[in-house]
Amino acid sequence: MQIAYRARDITEAHIVAGLIEANGIETYVGGLYLQGAMGEIGAAGFSNVHVADEDLYRARQVVSDYEASAPEAIVTGEDDSRPDGYARGFLLVLALVGLVLLAL
Repeated sequence: MQIAYRARDITEAHIVAGLIEANGIETYVGGLYLQGAMGEIGAAGFSNVHVADEDLYRARQVVSDYEASAPEAIVTGEDDSRPDGYARGFLLVLALVGLVLLAL
């Protein structure tokens, strides 16, 4: 399986998966349980839409159509290029807090 789309959150991943499935391509949304580990913060970068290797090209065409039809406010170039930056920062802060608590 290949990643056809890296979503900002699990909701967007399911929306895109639904669009891809509406075009006859079977999908799998990964990262559902990983996002839950982050609590109510709404972590980014864990939700991906996977498709079979042979369906990757068609699925990415559907994703391109989706992104092209989205309003300018929804599609942000910087956030889409590094969707896991927020999650990495949060995990780093969490690790630092854990180290401080262990040192006490």
